[in-house]
Amino acid sequence: MYKPPFTISDEILDLVSKISEQIGILNASIGDDAPSLMLRKKNQIKTIHSSLAIENNTLSLKQVTDIVDGKRVLGAPDEIQEVKNAIEAYRLMPQLNAFKEKDLLKAHGLMMKDLIPHAGTYRQEGVGVFDGNGNCLHMAPPAARVPILMGDLFQWSKTTNVHPLIHSCVFHYEFEFIHPFTDGNGRMGRYWQTMLLARWKGLFAWIPVETIVKEHQQEYYKAIAKSDAAGESTAFVEFMLRCLLDAMENYEEIDEEDNRAKLHDKLHDKLHDKFPELSDKAFRVLYVLKAHPGLKAEGIGAKISLSERQVKTYLNTLKQVGLIVRVGSNKTGYWKVTID
Repeated sequence: MYKPPFTISDEILDLVSKISEQIGILNASIGDDAPSLMLRKKNQIKTIHSSLAIENNTLSLKQVTDIVDGKRVLGAPDEIQEVKNAIEAYRLMPQLNAFKEKDLLKAHGLMMKDLIPHAGTYRQEGVGVFDGNGNCLHMAPPAARVPILMGDLFQWSKTTNVHPLIHSCVFHYEFEFIHPFTDGNGRMGRYWQTMLLARWKGLFAWIPVETIVKEHQQEYYKAIAKSDAAGESTAFVEFMLRCLLDAMENYEEIDEEDNRAKLHDKLHDKLHDKFPELSDKAFRVLYVLKAHPGLKAEGIGAKISLSERQVKTYLNTLKQVGLIVRVGSNKTGYWKVTID
């Protein structure tokens, strides 16, 4: 029987232990009930947006939300179709069996409907993964081998005694290595890892791990490349486990984001007309400072994906218009927002 090559490193053991501890903490905090329907919907939207953004879909989180809500959105037709397909695929997830190959094909058929000619079927041609300069990063196995390789992978998946956290990561990597479809392999690999994890612990169905992967997108590709070079998935398993731990440790920030969004709207309505010279990024810096008094430039940037240098530029702008003041020295002091 085929067994995917990987090594259970000390880091993997440590990460599995920490994730298991986080599972206990989350289960204790929420009890046996799943989160509210609204929160599950919000997390699913984040998952869909992040997974498609990794595949170069340019629609914003708000646009994805509007599509989910049935609103009309202006954008590239294929990108809108990608979102609609992903919505249907994620809604179907509870009805699928993570160990049935035909269910994988069914999910791919939904995920890639009206985007490629043969959605829901394995490829009949050779494919490779290329960077922006046309350099081949990975040449997938020949198309004739795909059904055999996928059959072996599912057989291993059904029978393995490997810890479910490791199992799901190994499956994800092996899936990407085989690259069984002409398109949609990245989003389907992440989708199926969630399938495997949710079968083990239901909370993984609503924790938006994809958002963490998106934040570390280049590391994601590097981990795949490193595993390719090593001929085993250890590096990729370590990377994905770090993403899972990160997502779980930061799960409570979802409520914080809700509060920050409300604060964003309140301040925007109050200040936008009064300070038209402020850019959206300057406003975002102000929102974070309002929500987190005393946070330093580096910490602000980490929350809104700006460099420390960029944040300092916007802080200076906010200071010039009188929306923040410096309290204390440059070294030990902090910025204080001057408005309620």
